[in-house]
Amino acid sequence: MQGGCTCGAVRYRMTEAPMFVNCCHCSWCQRETGSAFALNAIIETDRLEVTGAVERIGLPSASGKGQEVVRCPACKVALYSHYAGAGRLAAFVRVGTLDHPATCPPQVHIYTATKLPWVVLDGTVPEFDGYYSLRDIWPAAAQARREAMKARAAQT
Repeated sequence: MQGGCTCGAVRYRMTEAPMFVNCCHCSWCQRETGSAFALNAIIETDRLEVTGAVERIGLPSASGKGQEVVRCPACKVALYSHYAGAGRLAAFVRVGTLDHPATCPPQVHIYTATKLPWVVLDGTVPEFDGYYSLRDIWPAAAQARREAMKARAAQT
């Protein structure tokens, strides 16, 4: 899967399918995206090949731990983020920046307590008022990849 920014100065390629795809309806994501939600494909950062210079912007988050948003320095499109939980080990790639975003539908809807009332979910994808337990929701293969990611980081 490949994607990039609007002006083409930054391109990326995910060398594997994402571990998981979250659709976040929190008010922070709404404000930061200027949309109704953020759709993020979670992948190990070492499985994300980026060409072109990027800029990293620190932003606050509802957790108080912040996030690092990686943007194109020219057109300022947000390509992915790193959140405090995994830090730079995992990239939360903005699905809308993929060349074919339809290949990454959400596997869970989170923070639906602040979902905009005109966004109607059909109930076919799990929904949570807040966050969720990865152990309960992520497929076993995705959980194994996450553990392997953490183990690789511990070795460095």
